[in-house]
Amino acid sequence: MDRAQASDAPGIALRQPAPAIEGMTIDGEPFSLASLRGRPVIVNFWGPSCIPCREEFPLLRTILAAHGGDDGLAVVGVLMDDPPAPARDFVAQYEATWPTVDDPQRAIRDAYRVAARPVSYFVDRDGILRSIQVGAMTQADFDRQYPAIAGPPGAPASP
Repeated sequence: MDRAQASDAPGIALRQPAPAIEGMTIDGEPFSLASLRGRPVIVNFWGPSCIPCREEFPLLRTILAAHGGDDGLAVVGVLMDDPPAPARDFVAQYEATWPTVDDPQRAIRDAYRVAARPVSYFVDRDGILRSIQVGAMTQADFDRQYPAIAGPPGAPASP
């Protein structure tokens, strides 16, 4: 059985449900994106050998610290093109608290149609994909995209 699986949906599209993510984290824990329903989520495809990914990591920590409490923001990493051991070392070094799902069979990558890293998907509280950030995220990118996923479940998305 694959360690990571994604939905068999034909693709990904804005304003549609984000593909399911089921798998094992790099720490050996089971993970399901569905477990985060009701929370805004950023799904971030990354790897420790990716320089822009490394540069983006501190911002993700800052964002999660600012919005993870009352807002309930969750960040989920998907390991892409690197083995788990260096990723675990990198996560420990940067004290990242969010899960990173291993995707050795590329099922999640394929479902999300990821061509290069880093790329982040903004998923609202209802599990609907609202925005895609291709390339390293900046604070301005986050500030522009976060309102679309931050509202209460069932609320209309921000423009």
